[in-house]
Amino acid sequence: MELKRTKVPLYAISMVLFGLKTYLVYRFMFTIELDNFLQEIILFINPFITAFLLFAISIWFQSNEKQMKYLRYCSLFASIIIFANLVFYRQFDDFITIPLLFQGSNMADLGSSILTLIKGYDVFIFTDVIIIWILSKRNVATRSVNYNYRKKAATFSLSLLLLATNFLIAESSRPQLFTRGFDREYLVRSVGLFNYHVYDLIVHSTSESKRAFADENELLEVQKYIDKNVKQDEQSDLYGVAKGKNIIFINAESLQQFVINNKVNGETVTPFLNQLISDEDTYYFDNFYEQTGQGNTSDSEFLVENGLYPLDRGAVFFTHGANAYHAIPEIIDDAGYESYVFHSNNKSFWNRDQMYDSLGIDYFYGEEAYEVTEDNSIGWGLKDKQFFEQSIPYLQMLEQPFYAKLITLTNHFPFDMDKEDMSIEAYSSNSDTLNNYFPAVRYMDEALEDFFEEMKETGLYDHSIFVVMGDHIGISANHNEALSMYLGKEAITPIDQVELQRVPFIVHIPGTGNGRVISEVSGQIDVKRTLLSLIGIEAGDDIQFGNDLFANDRKGYVALRNGDFISKDFIYTTGACYLRETGEQIGASDVEDYVISETDNKRLDACNEISEKVTTELRLSDELIYGDLFRFINFDITKS
Repeated sequence: MELKRTKVPLYAISMVLFGLKTYLVYRFMFTIELDNFLQEIILFINPFITAFLLFAISIWFQSNEKQMKYLRYCSLFASIIIFANLVFYRQFDDFITIPLLFQGSNMADLGSSILTLIKGYDVFIFTDVIIIWILSKRNVATRSVNYNYRKKAATFSLSLLLLATNFLIAESSRPQLFTRGFDREYLVRSVGLFNYHVYDLIVHSTSESKRAFADENELLEVQKYIDKNVKQDEQSDLYGVAKGKNIIFINAESLQQFVINNKVNGETVTPFLNQLISDEDTYYFDNFYEQTGQGNTSDSEFLVENGLYPLDRGAVFFTHGANAYHAIPEIIDDAGYESYVFHSNNKSFWNRDQMYDSLGIDYFYGEEAYEVTEDNSIGWGLKDKQFFEQSIPYLQMLEQPFYAKLITLTNHFPFDMDKEDMSIEAYSSNSDTLNNYFPAVRYMDEALEDFFEEMKETGLYDHSIFVVMGDHIGISANHNEALSMYLGKEAITPIDQVELQRVPFIVHIPGTGNGRVISEVSGQIDVKRTLLSLIGIEAGDDIQFGNDLFANDRKGYVALRNGDFISKDFIYTTGACYLRETGEQIGASDVEDYVISETDNKRLDACNEISEKVTTELRLSDELIYGDLFRFINFDITKS
């Protein structure tokens, strides 16, 4: 008797192809760090478990054609999700969250930036889709299945059992994986990209409900924590030194610390900033960290104005632009200051038109206030030199004192520059992004020099204080190979990665004559408190998590949005605590039966104590935002 040949069901083929493809993308296209063999196993099995669950759903369709159609479109849609995350990851070293999907209005402005992130070999991501599409059109009857209800239920139960096993292994590898989901890479590594997105959807839904059920009693825990751990009792020696002076705040796009006082191809990268830092009227913070999340420039603005942390998912400017806040512009209004933002981009980008109203900013000079042409613009808007030149007449017209923030654009990914604007040569490495970064930084440096000179000519210089701050990093971890080459390192270590979060923070106060370099750890969360102190405003019962950087009784650590932190003695990252001075991991040893020393025990206790505070601060800040808790407060502003 002739045996009937049976073909492997297409859902099984789809599972294997998609699982293998996803693992290869995880392993070779994302830069996911693996610490041990168990993590390698977890990373390998979770794509197949997810694929089994996704494609086994097809067996519930009675029609063979519907089974095939489901497999085709499921593979296509799932591959598009992987591709979108990969493109996003190449720029931000992060994964997409649900709130980011509501920022679609930004996409129109991203144009050329997105195109530079797409590679020819990305077509690999869709090879299994093509194979599945072809097979689903041939021998439909033998590629589909017709299981009875018991088989269907057994298949579905097996997929859920495998998923639960994956979760248990992941949780044993890192306890509190889901309750402390600051690290999206760890979640993807442990449970897979698609399960991460399901988790993110659940978190988003839960977060959205918090406002409806919030009440003013939730403020008690926040205020109690701030009074005990954040609030400073003393005023700094510089309190009120700039009282009545204009505040001119320059948000320097993508400016990182590593270019300061450094060279490329024998040329100084930032000659003007180097000179400004050494000026006797300048206070320079060389251990100042950016603390942004997925909102980048908008997050840096949020940190500065509010002294609150940005959210770990999406951009506060988009997700909570209608909240009540207690920002700098509102506080200084009673001291006679009007507040302005100058930025040659459209008002809807990052939802600024709504958010600036919520922050109490009086006027926004967007792209409609500037003469933008093809010759004087590049990428995202006006070139910096043109931007400053066109902004100065507006500054001259303002009634003093004023608070003016100017947001630069030219030094923005992908750091494209017209040849005539490049005064130094690009670096030479395997990363065009890093190569082009240096001429773009130099151009911004020259634009800042021109601006300062023109400020002196207008007469505004002596009646103002100037703040220059890098808003976020420009070179992500995806360019570490090239960056390690530039920095003369064998590789970028986890500690190096944290230290690369440093951005310049410069406070220039003409006439003080007592400038200096300040090396205590500090961050963007501290800017609000510091600026208010300089102009002699005590914010009374303000709720914020930053310190006056010129006062002595500071909390002594800086929290990053992913839960990492930096203190005088420690750096906490990738789930481990390191000595900041030596880079040594505390309590780590390859020796079997190693007994941790009493000294290291004390160090770990001290590190864990800070870690608990960081976790608490991030949680409380999130609760303030998600619950829109400032709507319950009538702030009493006390001026002195």
